Formats: sequence, C-alpha cells, structure tokens
Amino acid sequence: MLAFIQTGGFFMWPLMACSILTLAIIIERFWTLRKAAVAPKGLLSDVMMRLRDDRMTIEYIRSMQAKTGLASIFAAGLLNSKHGRSTMKESVQEAASHVIHELERFMNTLGTIAAISPLLGLLGTVVGMIKVFSVLMESGAGNTSLLAGGISEALLTTAAGLGVAIPALIFHRFFSRKIDELVVTMEQQSTKLIDSLHGDRDKTGVAQ
Repeated sequence: MLAFIQTGGFFMWPLMACSILTLAIIIERFWTLRKAAVAPKGLLSDVMMRLRDDRMTIEYIRSMQAKTGLASIFAAGLLNSKHGRSTMKESVQEAASHVIHELERFMNTLGTIAAISPLLGLLGTVVGMIKVFSVLMESGAGNTSLLAGGISEALLTTAAGLGVAIPALIFHRFFSRKIDELVVTMEQQSTKLIDSLHGDRDKTGVAQ
C-alpha cells in the first residue's frame, strides 16, 4: 500500500486522507441514522397510552428530552402542550430543526469529498503528464523508466480520485434519502401527537 501511494506521488496522500475520512463518516452515519434510534416505532403509541391513562409525568418527559430524534421533539411539544396548539406546534418545529441539523451532520463534508476527489486526481494526472513531457524534452523518449514513472503517477492519481469520489457520492445520495424518510416519519408522528391533544378542542371551537 505504501509503495502504491509513493508511486502515485504527492496527491495520493490527500486522497488517502479523504478515503479515511469518507469511511469514518459512512460508519458514523450508518450508526446515527438508524430508524430505531431516531424514530422508534412504538414511541408514539407509548406516549398516547400514557396520556390516555394519565400516566404522563415530568420525569418521563425529561427522559425523552435527553434523547435525540423524535423523542426530543415529543418532549418539546408535551412541555408546551398546555399553551395551545400554535405554541405546541412552534416548539415542535423548533425542536425538529435542531434534530434535522444533527441528522445532516457531516453530509456537507461527504459531498465536498465527492466533489474534490476527482479534481485532486485530475491535478495529480496533470502533474504526472508535466513530468512526462519534461523527461521527453530533456532526454528524449529513450529514458523509459522516467517516462513510465510519470505515466504511472498520472494514472494512479486519477484512479484513486475516482475510487474515493464514487463511494462518497453513492453514500451521500443514500444518506440524503434516508434523512428525508426520517424527517417525513417524524413530521407525521408529531402531527398525530398535536392533533390528538388539540384536534378535538379546535373542532369544538370552530363549531361554536
């Protein structure tokens, strides 16, 4: 591996750093964006059951507030549920914005790596070809070892740049789609909670 990097020249080092960073982000995002952690399936039914049985306590709400994802959104809404539908909805939206910000963490970095890696590879290719032409100008086409070295450097950096960029782009799209699905799920669950607490009351007010 070290010989491979040395053959590719200087630009292989930043590409190697990009590949390590990409792998770390992918592993971290897979762990963080688990649906069971962000939007647990039985959370809404548990909250609704506690509300129906009058077992909703401030301790339970505080425990949800300490968590991430949908639990913290529910906690924000429940803490402000007594102040009316609009206040509850605003608190839910504010909490949701913080959750979404956390869900999108490192996504810009992953997208940037996908964009710059081919450019770094291309830059390495250009430098390698410059070396090839310099050898041709100085010693002609007879110095095959130097020519081969320059061509190898040019080809390796291009391949390495694409090898880093393609997985980064694929997982960037994959995680973006996963985040969108989680956001839709949290929005639906939050709307159901708000409607369950204030829907009937609002309908009564309209009827009057």
